[in-house]
Amino acid sequence: MEEVPGMKPRKLLLVEDDPDLLEVLRLTFEAEGFQTHLAGDGEAALRLVRRVQPDLVVLDLMLPGRDGIEVCQAIRADPATRHVPILMLTARAEEADVVLGLGVGADDYVTKPARPKELVARVKSLLRRARGREPVVTDELLERGPIVIDPVRFEVRAGGERLVLTPTEFRLLQTLASAPGRVFRRGELLDRVVGPDVFVTERNIDTHVKAVRRKLGEHGALIETVRGVGYRFSDELETA
Repeated sequence: MEEVPGMKPRKLLLVEDDPDLLEVLRLTFEAEGFQTHLAGDGEAALRLVRRVQPDLVVLDLMLPGRDGIEVCQAIRADPATRHVPILMLTARAEEADVVLGLGVGADDYVTKPARPKELVARVKSLLRRARGREPVVTDELLERGPIVIDPVRFEVRAGGERLVLTPTEFRLLQTLASAPGRVFRRGELLDRVVGPDVFVTERNIDTHVKAVRRKLGEHGALIETVRGVGYRFSDELETA
């Protein structure tokens, strides 16, 4: 589980209407040290997500009553739960269904029949992405000294000059600037800005950081290297 000794186990809400599969999911994740809560339909899932406040939801797409799409929308609409990662589990692998699920707020998806090791790996990856991400990366204008990041317009300005960044470079800068002083490990940055399903080495993030620094010009030093660990955005602007 890669948790610090003494920490409480991560809580998962498992939502699946097939009781046999739900039991398999429960056993799989509890064997990995997770604390699980179970729901067999959409209404039960929404009651539990508000009460339990899970660290992550594994959500079946096809549910009786309120389906997975409706449940996902409701979770994202509630300020108390909108930031909970959601892994959608579906037997329908058609592109339209996948796009719909991700479009309403799911963070990732796995098609059935899913291998237990794959499910566990996806869940751990999503939790790494979610770990310690205050302040949350949002669509609000982000100003850090001479750097202004506008997610709505997908625009970055440095010292008043508009920069041209690739989508990966934009997400990288936005992630670092969202939490000045916080150290992001290379693997965590890869999960956040590239995605858990892209098979690249952790050193690839160094190339992206180098490119962002170059484009920031004289302000590139605001992205600091923590040797042997990763990167952080300077917090000197916050405390000056």
